[in-house]
Amino acid sequence: MRIGFLGLGNMGTGMAGNLIKGGHDVTVWNRSADAARPLAEQGATVAAKPADAATGADVLHSMLANDAAVREVILDSGVLDALPKGAVHVNHATISVALAQELIEAHEKRGLGYVAAPVFGRPEVAAAGNLNVVASGKPDAVAKVQPLLELIGQKVWPMGDDPIRATIVKIGGNFLIGAAIESMAEATTLTRAHGVSAADFLDVMSNSLFASPIYKIYGGMIAAQTYTPAAFKLSLGFKDIGLARAAADAKRVPMPFASVLHDALLESLAAGDGELDFSGLARVAGARARLKD
Repeated sequence: MRIGFLGLGNMGTGMAGNLIKGGHDVTVWNRSADAARPLAEQGATVAAKPADAATGADVLHSMLANDAAVREVILDSGVLDALPKGAVHVNHATISVALAQELIEAHEKRGLGYVAAPVFGRPEVAAAGNLNVVASGKPDAVAKVQPLLELIGQKVWPMGDDPIRATIVKIGGNFLIGAAIESMAEATTLTRAHGVSAADFLDVMSNSLFASPIYKIYGGMIAAQTYTPAAFKLSLGFKDIGLARAAADAKRVPMPFASVLHDALLESLAAGDGELDFSGLARVAGARARLKD
């Protein structure tokens, strides 16, 4: 299958690499061409502009940072007009519900399939092809890309024929991740203030009551104060909590803890920590209690 892939950040590189390993003809594009070189060495063709990666593609994947990047690359650069009729665009980015609706309409207008397929997992999980993929779209479009999604993920979670469904599942999931990190940040600050290290406390929690990947991974980072390099930046967490609040406002859904997270993340950005990993929320909680790192 001829595949285009747009966006080769921490996640996209591993995902595109697994499509290449699956034997597909992959053309990649990234704003910074340097990111494409490792994939070129694996056999990918490197496009000079996004529309070039879309031209002649059976399926176009995109993994872009935010609404602004998706709008610029997908809607404003001629990508959709370059795709042949009947092609399917698979959007892996975490975007707003409003933009998702706009994308649905833009694809239908051009006779293109649109599948929302955001993913859960960190860069090392993406490289191993073990992501959890949440997918929704018209049945024929999802069926066409299902084998590709299985190359990048350990499991594909179907969410029906409306792409909004996968979009909101991803937003809700990222809110839960942020809530877990903030809870760990506050709880470890409490235990530290009473002489129990974050490592000792989180060792108990992540191996008993909260024995789950999020608590183990992010708890380990908080315990070790390993906030760089960032696999998922605090600035992106701030963006995603903003998406949750906007989606909640649209349906009049109160989300008090989303406001708490918004303020904690804004505090981290104000402190100049936006480039730290999401686990860096622990620094905010510690600073409030006047605890040194």
